[in-house]
Amino acid sequence: MGMETPYQSERPANRSNLRVFLGKLYFTWRRYVQWFFYKSIKYATTIQNSHLPHLAAKHSTPLYRKLRNVDMWLQENKVTNLRLATERINGIIIRPGESFSFWRLIGKPTEVRGFMEGMVLLNGSFVPGVGGGLCQLSNLIYWMTLHTSLTVTERWRHTHDVFPDTNRTQPFGSGATVVYNYIDLQIKNNTSQDYQLLVSVGDYELHGELRCGQPCSRKYEVYQSNHLIAQEWWGGYMRHNIVRRRIFDLNNTLIGDDFITENHAIMMYEPLLAGSSE
Repeated sequence: MGMETPYQSERPANRSNLRVFLGKLYFTWRRYVQWFFYKSIKYATTIQNSHLPHLAAKHSTPLYRKLRNVDMWLQENKVTNLRLATERINGIIIRPGESFSFWRLIGKPTEVRGFMEGMVLLNGSFVPGVGGGLCQLSNLIYWMTLHTSLTVTERWRHTHDVFPDTNRTQPFGSGATVVYNYIDLQIKNNTSQDYQLLVSVGDYELHGELRCGQPCSRKYEVYQSNHLIAQEWWGGYMRHNIVRRRIFDLNNTLIGDDFITENHAIMMYEPLLAGSSE
């Protein structure tokens, strides 16, 4: 079986610094216009300290990993960045009809606000960047959302597959990359009940929960299909897959099998050799 939509492989783009700068400027200001002038989108803004009674989804990811050619101080700084970001969104209530915007709530990660240089993925490699590492938070939120009745309205896939599947516990391409502010993660509540996002940084893991006001009537299983690794005409390898979701009722009866997204990523390691991120 092929991809959900036809995919045409292209040589990785090599854009000039001027073009990159002008592109970021354009898309950044276009996002500001959307946030503050598009009245059709109602953004979630209410933080509530008390927790909604029913758990809809829960997940945790490790804060520290042994990564080749990545200094540990970048991971320490990432944890600081995650603490600052979670403080801005922990307890946010997403009411019916409201949308959660990752960057609108967290704001621009700057040194003045206490953010530090962390790991930033750029063209398939890690470089230091202020606010680096916040993709771990967006990945966590996206993964939990896929296990609820909330609707993802904006999600950007990673363009590069950096690490082999050693110790991978989730399907390839089941994360959501973010770059302030034009590459955002947005989630809309199209249900009739409130949802609440809880996120916190522990000693060793980043923790997350999505809670709701009523008991959940469905369960979800996220999986990949149509996985393919292909050598491209320009010499490199690309990895493709489709992420889908099975939906079950409380009696474990399958009631749906939905297409979620498809992924196409440039591989940054030799796919035919056993590899490790250590």
